[in-house]
Amino acid sequence: MERGTGKPTPSEREMEAMAVLWERGSGTVVEVQRELNAVYEPEVAYTTVLTMLRSLRAKGWVRVVEEGRAHRFFPTVAQSHARWTSLHRITEVLFGGSRELLLTELVSDRRLNTMELRRLRRLLDERLKGRRP
Repeated sequence: MERGTGKPTPSEREMEAMAVLWERGSGTVVEVQRELNAVYEPEVAYTTVLTMLRSLRAKGWVRVVEEGRAHRFFPTVAQSHARWTSLHRITEVLFGGSRELLLTELVSDRRLNTMELRRLRRLLDERLKGRRP
């Protein structure tokens, strides 16, 4: 169950379809399939995307509007909310609730470049001064 939504948590593949819908604002099965296939190998079948979108609808993550013979899917959960609840869940499960350990893991990533580290430092400095970035 996704905390704060009262809705069942989507699978990893369903979250990939949600990312397409959040980016586009909405999408038909064909549109979502096209976007997923531009990124993922092997290609995702139409019926697989249809099943994912139907599952997301059953879980309450999308709503459907008929457009002639097609159905257009719209997200009902904001991406920012999904990010927050997912991050909270990861923090609780993998870091024992410690935000400090989570942040330590993040900044220890050798792939972060100097510019990214400076932006993170600036965000922390602003937070310490009591301002919300």
